[in-house]
Amino acid sequence: MEENQRKTHADGFPDLQADERGRLFPSPIFGPVHSRRLGISLGINLLPADGKVCSFDCIYCECGYNDLRRPHSRFPSREEVRQALRAKLTEMARQGQQPDVLTFAGNGEPTLHPDFLPIIRDTVALRNELCPQAHITVLSNAAEVLRPNVFEALRLVDNNCLKLDTVSPDYIRRVDRPVSPRYDVAAIVRRLQEFDGHCIVQTLFLEGTHEGCDVGNTGDEYVTPWLEALRQIRPQEVMVYTIDRQTPSPLLRKAGKEQLDRIADRVRQAGFACQVSY
Repeated sequence: MEENQRKTHADGFPDLQADERGRLFPSPIFGPVHSRRLGISLGINLLPADGKVCSFDCIYCECGYNDLRRPHSRFPSREEVRQALRAKLTEMARQGQQPDVLTFAGNGEPTLHPDFLPIIRDTVALRNELCPQAHITVLSNAAEVLRPNVFEALRLVDNNCLKLDTVSPDYIRRVDRPVSPRYDVAAIVRRLQEFDGHCIVQTLFLEGTHEGCDVGNTGDEYVTPWLEALRQIRPQEVMVYTIDRQTPSPLLRKAGKEQLDRIADRVRQAGFACQVSY
């Protein structure tokens, strides 16, 4: 993708099992779909199909709040994921279709799966066998990167996309709402430095209020320290985007095009490739 590419269309994920609580994705495989950031994407959902499992409880999450989406079924097993992925890639090949990317996403945080590392190894092997041109992408909130197995797994994928909406602990508690009281954004930033540039930082900017508090993060008081964290992390790319669907918190708004462009220009001036999705 070119450094200054801007995509204005939606990511194309189907609104399956969507209601007022948020939408859910099939498990373990969904799509392929057209992602506004990643191209033709075959989704891999390591979470249960009937609920959400996440180490964050973001007020903007399209899947809804954690307590309203508690699953009743189990995680798909490593073997179920492997067999389903092989079957789908074989079917796509018969149809003359190839994915640009195999994307770990879905109903929460994929790195919470207890077999995340061996599943990543299986996926690399299947990719190499059946669609060697495809990239493997993990969309993660980065909350689990301190775990050695997760860190090792993320080093194996092509696009290691890690969320960093801000470096303000107060903002994170108010908006991203980590489940663990031990979440430490400073420790996360230090860990991201250990990827030695093999990561993509993804940051969601928004406007609006939540429970009477301003939750906009496009101002200099948030952007300037975030840029300093980027200089420490040295990511290969930065993805700047905003909300694209209905959010569980009703008074949130998209960040404007001018705001996103201004932030992206500062990212590029700091020396990093930056992709913007409006």
